[in-house]
Amino acid sequence: MGTDRFTGPLAAAFAPTLRGTPLGTLLRDPVDALPLAPATERSVWDPRSGVVHRPTADDVATRADRDLAAPWPQPLASTAARVHRDGDRDTHEQLVFTRQHRLSRAVLLAATTLEDRWVDEAADGIWQLCEQSSWCWPAHDDTRTRHGAVLPTVTDPYLDLGAGEAAGQLAWADHVLGDLLDARYPGLRARVRHEARTRVVEPFLRRRDWHWLGLDTPVHNWNPWIHGNVLVTALRLLDAGPERTRVVDLCLEGIDRYVAALPADGAIDEGYGYWWNGACRTLEALDVLRHATGGALDALDPAVVPPALRETVAFPHRMHLGGDWYLSVADAQARPTDVHPWHALHRAARAVGDGDAAAYAASRVPAGAPLAGEHAGLARLLRGITDTAWHAAVDAGATAPLPASVWWPSTQVLIAREHGGTPAGLTLAAKGGHNGEAHNHADVGSVVVASDGVPVVVDAGRPTYTAKTFGPDRYDIWTMQSSWHGVPEIAGTAQGIGAAFAARDVAVVDDGAGLRLDLAGAYPVAGLRSWRRSARLERSDAARVVVDDAWDLDAGAGPTSVRFLLAGDVTLGPGHAVVRPLDDAAPVELRWPDDVPATATERPLDDPMLSDVWGDRLTRLDLDVTGRDALRVVATPLIQEVR
Repeated sequence: MGTDRFTGPLAAAFAPTLRGTPLGTLLRDPVDALPLAPATERSVWDPRSGVVHRPTADDVATRADRDLAAPWPQPLASTAARVHRDGDRDTHEQLVFTRQHRLSRAVLLAATTLEDRWVDEAADGIWQLCEQSSWCWPAHDDTRTRHGAVLPTVTDPYLDLGAGEAAGQLAWADHVLGDLLDARYPGLRARVRHEARTRVVEPFLRRRDWHWLGLDTPVHNWNPWIHGNVLVTALRLLDAGPERTRVVDLCLEGIDRYVAALPADGAIDEGYGYWWNGACRTLEALDVLRHATGGALDALDPAVVPPALRETVAFPHRMHLGGDWYLSVADAQARPTDVHPWHALHRAARAVGDGDAAAYAASRVPAGAPLAGEHAGLARLLRGITDTAWHAAVDAGATAPLPASVWWPSTQVLIAREHGGTPAGLTLAAKGGHNGEAHNHADVGSVVVASDGVPVVVDAGRPTYTAKTFGPDRYDIWTMQSSWHGVPEIAGTAQGIGAAFAARDVAVVDDGAGLRLDLAGAYPVAGLRSWRRSARLERSDAARVVVDDAWDLDAGAGPTSVRFLLAGDVTLGPGHAVVRPLDDAAPVELRWPDDVPATATERPLDDPMLSDVWGDRLTRLDLDVTGRDALRVVATPLIQEVR
């Protein structure tokens, strides 16, 4: 360890152990370095053993049986090049994902049945993954800038999320099926090790300019996602020795940078959906490390766990609005279309001793539903289907905590619900922050209102990713613009982009039920001295959400409006709008002074990332406040109209 080594919370937690014991001597041999039994341990993998969750295994087997009659998906040169031609990254990625999902199903079936047909199916998937020219997703590859190519340069592989996922998948498959592959496909495992070394280990050691390392740029979710997969790759696919120790050490240092960047309140500015591939990946990597070192390096031990890690375990349930709905900020979806690995959260909650987070995870699985799935990755499928404590928790039943109020000072996000412990009634969410956040949307000062846990005044979330999403034209996308969030449009001007455009004088008020802030700093508008917004939930027999805006703006500055984005059926009348939400939640009425002109603009939705959440449209409510200096909007439930 050099003197320039980064030392963060993990280094501090591990220092007492590593001070007198070299890391390499703590690492288990590759054969048992991962926290999972191989398929030859029939006391685990025999479906009659009671360890493998049979309903989940049967669910996966249904899809695996269909696989055998279909050709394997084939990513092509033409699909890989599309991101450079028309911006379409999704077509190629879906081919890659579908192939890897099929491989995960085959590995599970081979482990549970030991049948040759499933070992053959797994070997076919492993072989094709080794033959695939690149594991990097084309939208991430730097081959265009470094080599002028639109297809991967195989002599200069790029280590991204896709490459990490492929290597990690092969490492877990090798761990579970190693003896079966040796018996039926001698030499295949050597090929796996060659490809993992060439595409992942060597680039990881050779290039230290990866943006996701967090050396010269802010740390984001790529860091633990990739480091976690490289860690697994090294533990399983590298021989014990100095190189393996070096890779593990670099992974720990890298993940430590992410942990150090986590705010003390555990919030994720990338949004709820990205918790699963950022903070959760960190927790999973540390769980692997605990096993790989025989418990010697256990960062999740309640006695040493860094506060930010302990708090982030609670982040998912604190962002929960009710049912399938969550507060959407940044690129997160309000109703996620992905199936989350709830068992990973449950395992982390058990480790750090967070009973509410554990109960929440167990509460998210409907009775009789599968407890894991291949779409979250092979590691998550295998861990979830063999985690008997997780199975027991789901069987026992649990209730989501739904705290009455939550405030994250690091992201300046507030959630306040009418009644703690239930989604019934009104919930308010309000956000300050700045417009330079990870996966940023221009949303400083935005307001979300939910009825019975269902968003009515909403944040749209994100559409399908394209080449434009993370490029210089990101804010040409309507969902990223402040014009389509619940914020003002001042003097015909939307919010500025960058960390300098931020909320000012942010304060939580009304005993955690309201947020007060000044939005003027988020707008590049001359003559705007202040825009003071107060959003509060009034908890009473007649609960309501009140949004007060008052501003100091030069006369004649230009057309100005206060906007809200609405989901559901909207009926507009003088001084009011009635919204009948999705999921048969109680209707909500928004009221404002009758003399304020109002228009409703429907936005048709044809992107599944949006329409699968909101249906075929969203509606923007524009309240014209040109020439005024204040506005009050009140949202109340129309209980009498509940069906």
